[in-house]
Amino acid sequence: MIVDGILPYARKLIASHITTKSIVVDATCGNGNDTLFLANQVTDGEVYAFDIQENAINNAKEKTKTFNHIHYYQTGHENAASIISKDHNYIDATIFNLGYLPKGDKKITTNSSTTIKAIESLFEITQKNGIIVLVVYPGHPEGQVESNEVMEFVKSIDQQTAHVLHYQFINQKNNPPYIIAIEKR
Repeated sequence: MIVDGILPYARKLIASHITTKSIVVDATCGNGNDTLFLANQVTDGEVYAFDIQENAINNAKEKTKTFNHIHYYQTGHENAASIISKDHNYIDATIFNLGYLPKGDKKITTNSSTTIKAIESLFEITQKNGIIVLVVYPGHPEGQVESNEVMEFVKSIDQQTAHVLHYQFINQKNNPPYIIAIEKR
């Protein structure tokens, strides 16, 4: 198969920008799937995982309990860069899965204002050739608003500063998820 699905492609993008010693961020750790992926990739590095919901942090901790190089923070992703900056001058990669916690309260969602703040601040500490990958879910009302506003924001990023990729299946129904990747130049 020459075309990857959304989540496998998001992980492929991350994997192509990190080493075992990288500093990486799961900006929306949810149920811990991306946190686990990152922990397995950066075995000699560090993973920073953020979520506003206690049950998301607990789910991720349970899924990754055999790892000791993950730092969990129950706070919004807009605070991630200031927390990480206390320990490191740079990061190599960040992944976001926007929307709501699967099997959680669908009224608690990410939103464009905090997501854009997080992108801006994490981009500042992303090293050259590092990447930020966002999996965007426009299939619910807040997700559609966030999708539109985040897309407008990333379109405005100076091409001398970053390459911005949009990866989407255009023949799927019901506003399918898509990827935005921002590679720092």
